[in-house]
Amino acid sequence: MGAFLENLIFGAKKILLALFVVITIVAIYFASQLRVDAGFKKQLPLDHEYMQTFLDYEAEFGGANRLLVAVMAKDGDMFDPEFFKTLERVTNEIFFLPGVNRAGVRSIFTPNVRFVEIVEGGFAGGNVIPANFAPSSDGFAPTAEDFERIRSNIVKSGQLGRLVAEDFNGAMVWADLLEENPQTGEKIDYQRVARDLEEIRSKNEGAEIDVHIIGFAKIVGDIADGARSVVYFFGVALLITAVLLYLYSSSFRLMLLPIICSVVAVIWQLGALSLLGFGIDPMNILTPFLVFAIGVSHGVQMISGWNSEVIYGEPEAVGAAEAHGVDEEKAARNAFRRLLIPGSIALLSDTVGFLTILFIDIQIIRELATTASIGVALIIFTNLVLLPLLLSTMKIKDIEQWRGRYIKEGGERDGVWRGLSAFTKPMVAIVAIVVAGGLFVFGQIKGKEMQIGDSQAGVPELRPDSRYNQDANTIASEFSLGVDSIYIIAEAPPQACTEDYKAMENIDRFAWHVANVEGVQQVITLPAVAKVINAGWNEGNLKWRVLPRNSFVMRQNLQNIETDSGLLNTACDAMPIIAFTEDHKATTINRVVDAVKAYREEYGSGSVVEVDMGFVERRLAPGGTNQVYAPKEKETLEPGEVNFRLATGNVGVAGAVNEVVESAQFPMLVLVYAVIIVLCVATFRSLRGTICIVTPLALVSVLAYALMAQLNIGLKVNTLPVVALGVGIGVDYGIYIFSRLHAMLKEGMPLQEAYFHALKQTGKPVVFTAFTLAIGVGTWIFSDLQFQADMGKLLAFMFFLNMVGAVVLLPALARVLLRPTEKA
Repeated sequence: MGAFLENLIFGAKKILLALFVVITIVAIYFASQLRVDAGFKKQLPLDHEYMQTFLDYEAEFGGANRLLVAVMAKDGDMFDPEFFKTLERVTNEIFFLPGVNRAGVRSIFTPNVRFVEIVEGGFAGGNVIPANFAPSSDGFAPTAEDFERIRSNIVKSGQLGRLVAEDFNGAMVWADLLEENPQTGEKIDYQRVARDLEEIRSKNEGAEIDVHIIGFAKIVGDIADGARSVVYFFGVALLITAVLLYLYSSSFRLMLLPIICSVVAVIWQLGALSLLGFGIDPMNILTPFLVFAIGVSHGVQMISGWNSEVIYGEPEAVGAAEAHGVDEEKAARNAFRRLLIPGSIALLSDTVGFLTILFIDIQIIRELATTASIGVALIIFTNLVLLPLLLSTMKIKDIEQWRGRYIKEGGERDGVWRGLSAFTKPMVAIVAIVVAGGLFVFGQIKGKEMQIGDSQAGVPELRPDSRYNQDANTIASEFSLGVDSIYIIAEAPPQACTEDYKAMENIDRFAWHVANVEGVQQVITLPAVAKVINAGWNEGNLKWRVLPRNSFVMRQNLQNIETDSGLLNTACDAMPIIAFTEDHKATTINRVVDAVKAYREEYGSGSVVEVDMGFVERRLAPGGTNQVYAPKEKETLEPGEVNFRLATGNVGVAGAVNEVVESAQFPMLVLVYAVIIVLCVATFRSLRGTICIVTPLALVSVLAYALMAQLNIGLKVNTLPVVALGVGIGVDYGIYIFSRLHAMLKEGMPLQEAYFHALKQTGKPVVFTAFTLAIGVGTWIFSDLQFQADMGKLLAFMFFLNMVGAVVLLPALARVLLRPTEKA
């Protein structure tokens, strides 16, 4: 088969080279049309229970894709004409942003933010900002009395700590974004929204006022801005690779050819994505670089194989001073035939490593899998076909001098390869395996400390000192309810809020249960508001802060609670329990979610709860004063028909993603290893040999989890694919080394001698590739994007250790599994 393909491909060399040129030109055209495609819902596991809740109530309650814009007075006092003029302008500008759900925009200037106070004869209320307070009007000059009135209204509205900072040094505008622009029906352009937000900031910030902005749209904008630096890192990595390749090959053309082929693979990848109608998400902007790195890895193997053929001829003659090589075209043919099978298997393993990520039901991860697998599949053509064709056109001027120099250099490295071949000796092999076993145990123990989800406050995709995270810290510190919330939707029969006391009592008890969870700052519900209003109708007496059983009284209490308050829907059959949390760390989310599930399990349908019978009124005598008392009796009460559904809000979304990641990580790795094992067994016809290849990979996977725990990197959407990628790419080293070792052993060589010759042929490119890739991705630690820096650390670690495992642990395992009785 190899000889047939060799004759077919090299026989049509000119036609194929022309075809490669044409395809590349077409790919450049389509790649130039590639668009950035970001989306909030792409980040979500839409089939998850929580996200079904989010989708069902997105239009009514929103809460997950939210913008928060805080206007802060630098002098610490917001009661200034210029501040209110700025806040009003920011409110109006946010209201008209594309994609904003205008009915849900909230600030003290919007009519859906009102205050209520108890007065003689009942209640009085109105807008927090009086109708005659118009800071933008020409000639308007607010008085101290106007500001005092607004201060009083803010306190009475209950917005202190929510829309207004606790010490009155700033105020916020809340807005929810819809995935489709409600005005045009088009998909929202998050980068445009981010640019518009920056314009709002620059227009309204000044010497006296700061503007702080957080929300998914702003995250996308900041990541897209940071992703532009990926181009610079790509250039730096390309330069580093070129320098190292030149030092490796001592030839400008040999340095250039694998780089050209790898760049062609990236161009084809981007062109294919555009042709298929895909865009590229800022979160996946690193994928083309990974394809380039994989291409360089296999390109180095090809030029090394070609060089070996030119110098020595037959692989078995490597190291022989009298060996005579073949001409350049014959060398390219031999290298193609020799590397076709191990190269194809390695690239198929890489492709499978990417494709297994499709197991995760999150669109952005599936896009990454599709993007990367297309790129890796194309490397089969560019680096296993195009590169040997280009190598066949090489002409070495003084070939004998070339051979002499390389034979001399190869002899100088013999001591290194001979030393590494000692790992095939029985005692050394046993020591290496014992050390590897100890590292495996350590990795397992340390890896258990790794968090699923975010392991720190703020947005982990950005640097802790980024403007976004600084804005988030400011808002969290100045506004008591913070920026993180989870909405649990209480579903009940229609009009349950006024007709079903049991349902309202059940919701109230549930809210009390959630409020007492560590990490929850405050819980807001419709029953809690109803209890406050009920007390208000009774002169504010705290003893009346209870839920009335009488439906008419309840209607009276809730008649002025509008749906735009976010506490109920039109039919009053869905009422959110809004829990504000200290942060969105995985530990906090887990505590809240576990508490909700525990309550549902204990007090689900068919259970009973003991509740106070409530407070009753007793008139002592005609004309006497009323007294209120709480009887000690209890009654058993079946919970109203209430279904507590998890969850929306940004914490609910994070909880859903964390659960999907946690459930997917193990099956994904099992699938990656299963496919690699099948491919290796089918190729080498040796289960023991396959164990030699796969075991070092498994050790590095375990140690990667330990490293994540040590560096406080959580396992989430951005980092989960790295483990699969590291396995898929890392297997290349073992396959190339074992393919030569296997061939030597089949010819009857002793294990140590066979491994020595295998290293002479593949050791240099394997070590070189590992260092080149590790240095290339290592430059990412200087990126403005934290998730790119984290990926760089993990990938550099895995690239390097996978090489060490292939060079050190593979021969030790081969001694124990393949040649246990052979004398060393």
